[in-house]
Amino acid sequence: MYELIEQQARQAALELLEQAGLEPGQMLVIGCSSSEILGQRIGKGSSLKAAQAVYRGIAPQLKARGLRLAAQCCEHLNRALIVERETARAFGLEIVNAVPKPDAGGAFAVTVYGNMADPVAVEQVLADAGLDIGGTLIGMHLKAVAVPVRLTLDKIGRANILCARTRPKYIGGPRAAYREM
Repeated sequence: MYELIEQQARQAALELLEQAGLEPGQMLVIGCSSSEILGQRIGKGSSLKAAQAVYRGIAPQLKARGLRLAAQCCEHLNRALIVERETARAFGLEIVNAVPKPDAGGAFAVTVYGNMADPVAVEQVLADAGLDIGGTLIGMHLKAVAVPVRLTLDKIGRANILCARTRPKYIGGPRAAYREM
């Protein structure tokens, strides 16, 4: 079962990254309910094994492309995010004092925290793309103009997934010209 979860997470990440066109240094936010992956209600059946499978499927894809990961914590940490300290510095993010636990932060945030070289928590980011696994509501951590990304799969395990990329805002009026995106 966990091999399938890892495979689905890898596929979702690869499809999202292909469609989002992210460049090295950009940020992907991931919200992940391991409970939903296993067919339970969000927050009611946290699973480190499921979270670790998702991480194994996604993290190498991000690393290979030089992308930054922001792992959204659950509501018990006010949807704070786990990032590398270097990412917090590069983006000017204020570090807050919180360490995720399975019942306060979630299994995926715990997994990411345990695998990062120098993890810290921050309250908010403005990511360039996002992957929401199980209805974790990552929209608050995306840049202003989010564009849905449709994948060939719609679930990881039993959890619904939604993906988005962002684009710059169109500003100006009828005489403005825009670059192709």
